[in-house]
Amino acid sequence: MSQDGAAIDLETSLGYLLKEASSALRVAMEAVLRPLGLTVTQYSCLELLAQRPGLSNSDLARGAFVTRQSMSVLLQAFERDGLVVRAAEPPVGKALPTRLTDAGRRTLGQASAAVRSVEDKMLTGMTGDERTAAFRSLQSMIRSLR
Repeated sequence: MSQDGAAIDLETSLGYLLKEASSALRVAMEAVLRPLGLTVTQYSCLELLAQRPGLSNSDLARGAFVTRQSMSVLLQAFERDGLVVRAAEPPVGKALPTRLTDAGRRTLGQASAAVRSVEDKMLTGMTGDERTAAFRSLQSMIRSLR
C-alpha cells in the first residue's frame, strides 16, 4: 500500500521495475562469473580494488554492499588464494590496505570481460542517446534518495 492507502500497481511501479532489472542483472552476472569461481560480491571487490587500490575492509564492504564481517572473510580467502595482499601492519589507524596481486589482476580481467558481455546484452537495442538518458536518470534517482 502507498501512503494514501492505494495499492501500488506493480505493472507501472518504477521501483518494482528497478528491482526486477537488478535481480535479472545479478542472475546474469552470477551465470558468467560462476565458471570463473567468483560471486558477484567477489567480482565487485576485485573491481573496487583495481580502481581504488589500498581501500580498507570497511570501504570495500560499503562499496560491495556487504557487512565488514563478510568482507573480512572474503579478503582472507582472496589472500589465501593469492589474489590480494594486505599490509602486515596498518600504515595509519587500524585499517589494513588491500591490493591486487598479478593473479588477482588476471582473474579480474577475465571477470570484467564476462560482466561486460552481460552489460552489452542488457543494453542491446538501446541507442547511444537512450543509454545516456538511462544513465542520467538512474544517477538522478540515486541522488534524490540519498
